[in-house]
Amino acid sequence: MEASTSTTLVVVGDETTSAIHALEGFANVQAASLSDASDAEVARWSAVSAAPYVVHDHDPLAHVAAAWVEFFDDLSTYGVLELEIARALEAAGRHELDVPDYYVVIHPEHLQVTWKHWWLGVLASASPSRVIPWPAADESLAQLLRRLPAARAWPDVDAWLPTVASAVPDRIGLG
Repeated sequence: MEASTSTTLVVVGDETTSAIHALEGFANVQAASLSDASDAEVARWSAVSAAPYVVHDHDPLAHVAAAWVEFFDDLSTYGVLELEIARALEAAGRHELDVPDYYVVIHPEHLQVTWKHWWLGVLASASPSRVIPWPAADESLAQLLRRLPAARAWPDVDAWLPTVASAVPDRIGLG
């Protein structure tokens, strides 16, 4: 299946449904809640879109993110984190995992601390301009679409995802 030519945004945070609904009425946006969809279903949905912007809440790295957060919150083991990273790398190698063009983190100040470190530290360290904190889950997201930062594309997943296991909260980006 061909890759989407649209700019894809994944909305994350506590108010993703509100954020997606706020964008549904715009002609240049195809928005839907796809949190329970498979990666393949999301890829098919995105590929057929003619809209310039595709917005949804399906994070292809959700399992890695959850494993990282649970490891540092002492709820899981390092082995689980390594397993989720390996699975994501395998999926990327089969072209079954596509990182969106942008992640929009709604109300990051309300996130649990370790999740803040994931979104604004670990993930943002791979491509800083591609992870955008946003203060509201409303029509203001349309303003964001009009002024998305120009940035280099995400590096290949296999270039940065293996380093996630060694990214320690409060130490990310310190060298």
